Amino acid sequence: MTRSALAFSLASSLVVLSTACAKKRAPEAAPQPVASATEDRDAAERARRDSIERENARLRAEREARDAEERRRAEMQAALTNAIYFEFDQAALSDDAQSMLDAKIPALSSNQSVRIRILGHTDERGSDEYNMALGQRRAVAAKRYLTQRGIDASRIEVMSLGEERPATPGEDERAYAQNRRDEFQLLGVSSASR
Repeated sequence: MTRSALAFSLASSLVVLSTACAKKRAPEAAPQPVASATEDRDAAERARRDSIERENARLRAEREARDAEERRRAEMQAALTNAIYFEFDQAALSDDAQSMLDAKIPALSSNQSVRIRILGHTDERGSDEYNMALGQRRAVAAKRYLTQRGIDASRIEVMSLGEERPATPGEDERAYAQNRRDEFQLLGVSSASR
């Protein structure tokens, strides 16, 4: 064998040997799709809209809670300030008056800081002195009814105005019926009860 044939044979063997010993390469990862600028803008816009919708939902929930609290307060105030009415020359509570007082009890019971004043009124018939005493008896009757149902007496003031502040002017039975009443004033509502 000639030298050149021997060199060629040796080179060929080295090539075969190096190919056989070479490590296999890992397959190339499939190319990932690249988001276009439009897709990026769309995703950012969706995220922005989602964020705005979440914030709007939170604000709506807060507004609904405030509105519900305002309605509750208005209902409580209406229940507490509704007047009750009496028959001529009477301080006894009618069934209607008792129902109106019963409607005040939950508001008073659940709001311990609320205090009220009961103002007893009469129509213009009778002397001033008699009407002042009758107005006082009417206010005391309402207070007694409430205290007998668990409302602390120290939270209720009574006062008679007699015939001095008519609700309806006039000298007929319709006006007189509107003037024979107990009115209820809220004296105090602390922030704790709101």
